[in-house]
Amino acid sequence: MNTKEKVRLSLDLSKDLYDQLESLATDYHASKSDVLRKALGLMIVAADAKKDNKKLGVFNKDEHLEKEIVGI
Repeated sequence: MNTKEKVRLSLDLSKDLYDQLESLATDYHASKSDVLRKALGLMIVAADAKKDNKKLGVFNKDEHLEKEIVGI
């Protein structure tokens, strides 16, 4: 059992974002909460990289940069 204290969160999403959240949860066989936790984890990685003057990107299987993530 997880002994970390938890906090309940309520948020408002547009219908489009909610539909995307539901779709991701279904695709990954996860709860919507799990999808949001993973998204927050990714945001933390991006913020830490930015603080260190690093960049975040998506690479293909040959390790070539496909997309650079900007605006985070």
